[in-house]
Amino acid sequence: MSLRLRLTLLYTSLLGGVMLLFSVLVYGLVSVVLLGQVDNTLVQSAEQIIERLQVNLANQFDIRSLANYQSTENLYFQVWGVDSRLQISRPNRIRNPLDEFGRLSSRPLLKTTTVEQDRMRVLSVPLRTARGPIGVLQIGFSLRLIDIAQRTLASVLGLLTVSSMVLAAVATWLITSQALAPLATVTRVATQITRADDLQRRIPEKTVMDDEVGALIRAFNQTLERLEKLFNTQRRFMADVSHELRTPLTVIKGNVGLIRHLGQTDEESLASIETEVDRLTRLVGDLLLLAQAESGRIPLDRGPVELDTVLLEVFQQMRLLAGERLQLKVVEIDQVQVMGDRDRLKQVFLNLVGNAVQYATTGGQVTLALRKVGQQAQVLISDNGPGIPAEDLPHIFERFYRGEKSRKRSGSGGFGLGLSIAYWIVRAHEGTIDVNSQEGKGTVFSVWLPLLQQNPKSN
Repeated sequence: MSLRLRLTLLYTSLLGGVMLLFSVLVYGLVSVVLLGQVDNTLVQSAEQIIERLQVNLANQFDIRSLANYQSTENLYFQVWGVDSRLQISRPNRIRNPLDEFGRLSSRPLLKTTTVEQDRMRVLSVPLRTARGPIGVLQIGFSLRLIDIAQRTLASVLGLLTVSSMVLAAVATWLITSQALAPLATVTRVATQITRADDLQRRIPEKTVMDDEVGALIRAFNQTLERLEKLFNTQRRFMADVSHELRTPLTVIKGNVGLIRHLGQTDEESLASIETEVDRLTRLVGDLLLLAQAESGRIPLDRGPVELDTVLLEVFQQMRLLAGERLQLKVVEIDQVQVMGDRDRLKQVFLNLVGNAVQYATTGGQVTLALRKVGQQAQVLISDNGPGIPAEDLPHIFERFYRGEKSRKRSGSGGFGLGLSIAYWIVRAHEGTIDVNSQEGKGTVFSVWLPLLQQNPKSN
């Protein structure tokens, strides 16, 4: 059953239930009001008849006393004596009691009975004088017109209920058709995307209302955009991994072929194979670490870290790498403690300083700085190298970043994963990393980490 049909049935059923309840209440209220009017008429007529009745000494009612009494067409009355004999009756054709039980009652009684196949409301009033009971007055009112009115009212209410339900069903069907039309478009576009594998398609939003369906379509388009980016990233990742694997595998295959051709072990070929195997091992390790970082499951051995000590260790190691080619120096350092994984943070700074040393021009300068800024520690690593083009800056933390033009990676260099790994390690420490670069002037990387909060000493 479609959603459109379910909504139509639901709204129609709800309206039918409301209309049915309304009809029952109206029918009951009208019936009570009409019956109350009949009862008032009976009571008033009974009082008028009793005022006119006259009794002789033999306790016999004088018929002449009611000779001038004019009753309505639907009004019947009987006067019964104490001997259970009918003394007065209008109309004369009705000789049986209007209400047998009421005729024997010792107090006034209102009751609905059937007289000659006609429903009638009967009031029985015992008659007394100072000498005692003298008889019973029974006065009845035919309910024929009221029954007709009730049947007519029931028919009108029933027709109104059915008509309302039909109109509600048609209106709901048309309205839901228009309201659910965007969902049909979503389904059609999603099916086409699935069949054609075309993640570039989007659902048109020009005619979408600002409601729940519109929010769903916008969310669906955002999901498609996200999926397209992930798909393109995955495809680029596979291409980059394939490219990175091709070179060491080609070298290994070539050296193995050379050894087989020579028929003896060649130390130079074995060394080359070992170097390439080490490169592959580093690549697999970096990819594993990056996958753990992106999934939020990067292993961290947290503890207090003296960031100034770590930075000085990085400085000592990178100074050997820089050698006499450029100048590496610490321009500012403060005593800073953070909470984190010492080895992972050192890995971040080794990557950043290593890149700066690698890309800095010969005779250039790489500087390190560590300072406190508010409740954060800031590490600055700057170089006066060729800089990074502005169009490449938004992508430098992506895996296998290859946007550099002036920066060339040597055959023994990295894989373009270092900055991605550094980015995720810093994020895992609730910090941020950003870069500022100008072509021809150099690059500055800034790492921000929250300071270790010291517990106040108790007095």
